[in-house]
Amino acid sequence: MVEVRVDAEICAASGMCTLLVPAVFDQSEEDGTVVLADPAPPAELAAKVRTAALRCPAGAISVHEGEADGPGT
Repeated sequence: MVEVRVDAEICAASGMCTLLVPAVFDQSEEDGTVVLADPAPPAELAAKVRTAALRCPAGAISVHEGEADGPGT
């Protein structure tokens, strides 16, 4: 599991994240900055979320690995 964090203060409002993973990222109607729609996306979106973070021109997206769900995981 991944945890996604965004920093709207440094967001450049390019919309790249929204185009790449619309289930996780949205844009503010006010100023176009990033709005996090799902801070803990499903595992099948993890690779796309990492790509969005790498492609963010402002570096406003960070991805953190979640804790294991239980023993042996």
